[in-house]
Parts: sequence; C-alpha cells; structure tokens
Amino acid sequence: VQLVESGGGLVQPGGSLRLSCAASGAIFSLYAMGWYRQVPGKQRELVAAIRSGGVTNYADSVKGRFTISKDNAKNMLYLQMNSLKPEDTAVYYCNVALDFRTVLAGDFRSWGQGTQVTVSS
Repeated sequence: VQLVESGGGLVQPGGSLRLSCAASGAIFSLYAMGWYRQVPGKQRELVAAIRSGGVTNYADSVKGRFTISKDNAKNMLYLQMNSLKPEDTAVYYCNVALDFRTVLAGDFRSWGQGTQVTVSS
C-alpha cells in the first residue's frame, strides 16, 4: 500500500486544517486506518483511528477537536483538525492495516513522508 499525506501547513492557534491521505494498492474499504504524529525526540503517537466499518477512536488530547473520516470510493483518508493548539505541532502520518490492533499499536514497517503541521502565532 502506498500512502501520500498532504494538507499540512502553518496555522495560528485556534485555527483549522484538514489533512488528506491518498492510498493506493489496497481494497480501501477492508482496511483500518490511523493518523499518527511525531515531534523530534519523541515516539510517534496515534492521534485517531477508524475501523473498516467506520467506528473511530481518538487520543484523549484531540477528542472533541479532531475528526477522522474516510471516503472508500476515492481511497482517501482525512483528518479534520479544529481548535488547533501549539502542542499539536508535529509531522502527521497516515497508515493502514487489515488488523485494527496493528493500527492501534502503530506497528508498521514503513511510513510515508508525512505532512508538517505547525501551530504558532
């Protein structure tokens, strides 16, 4: 599966961004998917996940502010980020797996290039 993240940028605190992840090489509707983020010197962390059937999970730090969604017809995964805070600054990655436990664990051999999100005034 090939993944390409986009949509990052510089935004002021309180602002919004929508990240996109284009996936190819997979039957999209069968996969669980996740958004992750990483800052230098820290481990990559799961931000949000979505099962193949659409049930979602969120990290406590983003609940109520971020929304994960997918479009099976377009093979696209999205992360709508609202009320952004400086601590949301990170490189954001997406990844997919048939097993939702893999998505929750973030246990992948390869990652895309990610997209940088910077929240600053």
